[in-house]
Amino acid sequence: MVYVENWDDFQDRSIVLFRSDPVNTRYVMKYRHCDGKLVLKVTDDKVCLKFKTDQAQDIRKMEKLNNTFFSMMARGPDAEVPEDLPKEPAAPQPKKGRGRRQ
Repeated sequence: MVYVENWDDFQDRSIVLFRSDPVNTRYVMKYRHCDGKLVLKVTDDKVCLKFKTDQAQDIRKMEKLNNTFFSMMARGPDAEVPEDLPKEPAAPQPKKGRGRRQ
């Protein structure tokens, strides 16, 4: 098992690994709250890539990688990789209570 130090390198290599064998590739996330560490692992039983972080800003990068894998799993391994995360919908306006009309 190899820990990849650079996030961009890990992301690129994991996408290539998934595209080479999408049926046997697994993506695992492990978070330890007591240590505040997140470990991401992508493997196809021949090659194993791991990335470890304790930085909160890496969570956004992990979300982008999740969306990439989800789109490749749903649309096929040759699907285009989304560049940005979709914007979250605006919060709905709160409804008025059931009180009397005045």
